[in-house]
Amino acid sequence: MKAIIITQPGDPEVLQIGEHPKPTAAPGEVLIKVHAAGINRPDVAQRKGNYTPPPGAPQDIPGLEVAGIIEAIGDDVSRWQPGDKVCALVVGGGYAEYCIAPEGQCLPVPPNLNFTEAASLPETFFTVWSNVFDRAGLLPGETLLVHGGSSGIGVAAIQMAKAMGNTVYVTAGSDEKCAFCEKLGAAKAINYNTQSFQGEVARLTDGKGVDVILDMIGGPYTPDNLQILANDGRLVMINSMKGKDAQIDLSLVMRKRLVITGSTLRNRDVGFKSAIAEKLAEHIWPLLASGEIKPVVYKVFAADEAVKAHELMESSAHIGKIVLEFE
Repeated sequence: MKAIIITQPGDPEVLQIGEHPKPTAAPGEVLIKVHAAGINRPDVAQRKGNYTPPPGAPQDIPGLEVAGIIEAIGDDVSRWQPGDKVCALVVGGGYAEYCIAPEGQCLPVPPNLNFTEAASLPETFFTVWSNVFDRAGLLPGETLLVHGGSSGIGVAAIQMAKAMGNTVYVTAGSDEKCAFCEKLGAAKAINYNTQSFQGEVARLTDGKGVDVILDMIGGPYTPDNLQILANDGRLVMINSMKGKDAQIDLSLVMRKRLVITGSTLRNRDVGFKSAIAEKLAEHIWPLLASGEIKPVVYKVFAADEAVKAHELMESSAHIGKIVLEFE
């Protein structure tokens, strides 16, 4: 099969299309003929040599989400049959004509979506549900602040939280991105290049603060995050793009009864991810099918344009998801 291979750690140019052995579905797995694969920041980190795939995952083919048609099923698979249209969260290997996925990490392609749109969903939707609703326990009526509102994570979090009955605030890096986030459902988008998000959140909440913050920035954002959390607030970290070290006022944590937590998804087991898929199927997939929640695909590249796709991802000029298409 053809695959996009990381020939060595480095810049986008190290991504080369080449031949790779076609995988085989083991018990509990399905083999997917990939029509489209989403691009995410962990793919960039893996390409640079900063995000080693877990044991058993493809080591030289990035890609954490795909959509396509099931070509074959392994023993003990009961949910799916060859010919089913699915999107899936995978542990790696998504940038290829064929990819393996555990059956529990597959979800049906909503009937109103194409493969390209469906491929933009799994990584971000699994991540948001796991961190915002499961780990942080966001309840209907509570407030959520999302840093990076125009990212793939951000556009998913805005729509999911609003649909679940929450008020969502976001930060973004331009007025254009802020306007898009508000059109998507954010109650207020704060341009972090021209405004203080700490001051704006305090103003928007009459000094109360927000109940949950989903942060992928880390580093210097952390003290301000703690300041603008409400009593019993929860800060959830999913990346540390501006640094893994942060200064924390422990007395503030104690006085406000704050929770600081975080997670990564890739190294969690199949059972954990399958449980998230079941919750998405119950709560979110009907909203995708009805059009209340919509995929946000910024740009689509052919598989042999993976270099350009990664360049766009690293530029942060996009709003929403970037997707590779395989013929």
